[in-house]
Amino acid sequence: MFLLINIVQSVFGQLPTLQLKNVLVIGQLDQEEDRFSVEINLTEMFTSSGIKAVPSLNILKVGSEATLLASDSIQTLVRNMGIDTYVLVSIRGYDKKFKPSACKDNLVDALSVGNLFPMYRDEVVSVSFEFLFYRNGQCLGAEIVKCGNVSDRDSVLKKFRKLLSKKIINDWK
Repeated sequence: MFLLINIVQSVFGQLPTLQLKNVLVIGQLDQEEDRFSVEINLTEMFTSSGIKAVPSLNILKVGSEATLLASDSIQTLVRNMGIDTYVLVSIRGYDKKFKPSACKDNLVDALSVGNLFPMYRDEVVSVSFEFLFYRNGQCLGAEIVKCGNVSDRDSVLKKFRKLLSKKIINDWK
């Protein structure tokens, strides 16, 4: 029986206990307005849940490469702000069941990955967001959150907020 419980937990368990206390939110989206919306909304949700959060938009200049966040000077600045966890958010795709990334990349490699998808595209009914969690340059885990029954950009953001509010409190905090 004990073996069966362990197998079920390892197969269905998505992330180890993150116990987030502070985060730097990094939106990896091509369109600036999508990146801004995701980072600000996620920062607000973390903050309202008692987790100190800072959007990367407060660290980087507009148009800067996200890979700068892995530089020693920026990491020192972020550490001095009391932040030790990085949350990378990207859109994994539409209308399919995705599995989280294997989480084998270090922070530098993960920050250099591009994103091909806008937040909403006509004729899609769901958008899957991927969250990668890094601490000390190493990946802690990855998770996919699917926002279904969407009809426009605003409905994506509304579902995003609803689903993540629960996820932050129940799974990530």
